[in-house]
Amino acid sequence: MTSLSTSTPATDPGTDPRAKILVAEDDEALSVLVTYNLEAAGYEVRAVADGLDALEQVGSWQPDLLVLDWMLPGLSGVDLCRRLRARGGTMCDMPVLMLTARTAESDSVHALDTGADDYLTKPCGMEALNARVRALLRRSVLNAGAGGVQAQADATAVLRFVDVVLDPVSHRVTRAGRVLAPGPTEYRLLEFFMRNPNRVFSREDLLRSVWERGVHVESRTVDVHIRRLRRILNEGDLPDLIRTVRASGYALDDMSGDVTP
Repeated sequence: MTSLSTSTPATDPGTDPRAKILVAEDDEALSVLVTYNLEAAGYEVRAVADGLDALEQVGSWQPDLLVLDWMLPGLSGVDLCRRLRARGGTMCDMPVLMLTARTAESDSVHALDTGADDYLTKPCGMEALNARVRALLRRSVLNAGAGGVQAQADATAVLRFVDVVLDPVSHRVTRAGRVLAPGPTEYRLLEFFMRNPNRVFSREDLLRSVWERGVHVESRTVDVHIRRLRRILNEGDLPDLIRTVRASGYALDDMSGDVTP
């Protein structure tokens, strides 16, 4: 039986009461209790009981915080956390509160080293959980605010990769001094790659990051636009800067050709 107490926390002016929280917990009683208390605190909450479902929800729903059980079917909480931190992008910085019945200090160290921001041992009171949630969200808001000015500067800075230059203000793209004319989607793809060079992105990653939300696009559509971008970039028999990683996706780097991981 899950023995956790409920509480109704006071509103914290440093956090958004409508923040989105994903609860990934396969103990149904605990999941219901955590969800109830977080919703009572004013948060928008979704709950899943499987690690793979949690990974899908993180990508599609993009929560502000993840309450994550250590042991989940499909994909463990530790492995899920590791994947999120390795993926990059905005989800790399999402706060993660790990829940577990493990009590050894080495376990808490392992969870934090994997990428969890905080660690709570079960059973725990809802007051403690709500306090941890408020603290993590408050820290996330402060970090976002501190990086706001730098983010604005980064958004307008000229991007360079090998011999490709992209100016996000004028939308002017050149390679080896030659002006290119990519279409709107190819331009967004190139800008995304140039902001994240030498990283492999799946089709699903690219759809979430480059295409407009709410628009249904088949994943294979990404391949079509990648081919168009390649033709534009490589005109004149220039080296191919877009690498295809079989069964994984695409990356912008100076290793040409297809690679099997």
